[in-house]
Amino acid sequence: MGGYAWVTLATNDSYSLGALVLAHSLKQVGTQQQLAVLVTPGVTDSMREKLRQVFDLVQEVNILDSRDEANLRLLKRPELGITFTKLHCWRLTQFDKCVFLDADTLVLENCDELFEREELSAAPDVGWPDCFNSGVFVYRPSNETYEKLIQFALEKGSFDGGDQGLLNLYFSDWAHKDISKHLPFIYNLCSTACYSYLPAYKQFGGNAKIIHFIGASKPWLQYFDTETRRVHPTGEVQHLRDVLQHWWNIFCSLIHPSLTPDMSGLAGAFAQLTLGTPRTAEQAALDDHLRRQGWEVG
Repeated sequence: MGGYAWVTLATNDSYSLGALVLAHSLKQVGTQQQLAVLVTPGVTDSMREKLRQVFDLVQEVNILDSRDEANLRLLKRPELGITFTKLHCWRLTQFDKCVFLDADTLVLENCDELFEREELSAAPDVGWPDCFNSGVFVYRPSNETYEKLIQFALEKGSFDGGDQGLLNLYFSDWAHKDISKHLPFIYNLCSTACYSYLPAYKQFGGNAKIIHFIGASKPWLQYFDTETRRVHPTGEVQHLRDVLQHWWNIFCSLIHPSLTPDMSGLAGAFAQLTLGTPRTAEQAALDDHLRRQGWEVG
């Protein structure tokens, strides 16, 4: 293929919903780059077909089926398997440069200028700004880098048990070496920061280009009125009402109509929702079930 690509990861049908909304948000802001999604065996065939309608590339990654030496070594550390699935993004060597976006991000404005940055460019993490947040980062696909990351994972592990800890250890000079690799916070505006520093959000939040719904701020964890198609955020994320509504608007108009009950998790449950009509007792019960399931998915 060549060129540049936005890359995300879907490990099941529930997170595929986030990936689909993300992809549509990229298209709505007029990106000129390709869209790729990594999927694991947990994504059903019917959901993969839906993903293929939106993404230029749907690539399965399955550590257990891989025969290269690096992945065989990982089999000795099964606890690392799911945690480091994201590392497969470095194997998309058909692209020259990529920007990885977690499936719980939403693009609000065109960000194609990110492809002018070099590896590894990312925004500071709100919890410890000397670390970067791995929900959004610029990188260059490379099988060599992938092998080194796997070896590093086996030798050093991750200080937080996830990909963010590993990547910060591997790209350990990010904090001090090259300020050009520090992305402005508007490219990965973490929702928790909006609440903890509300004055800054009110001053600068309108400039946000990518918002990252971390923790309890995820759109599918909010109360959504199926009759009015309006989201009713909980107390700590009320200031995110507009962007949460934007997420749901994309979902309702572009994704919900093509969901089918044979999809798993939230996707299959959402397929049973009727939007824009008065809620019946059965609908109310289904809504409650969806919220409980949403917490389980996280």
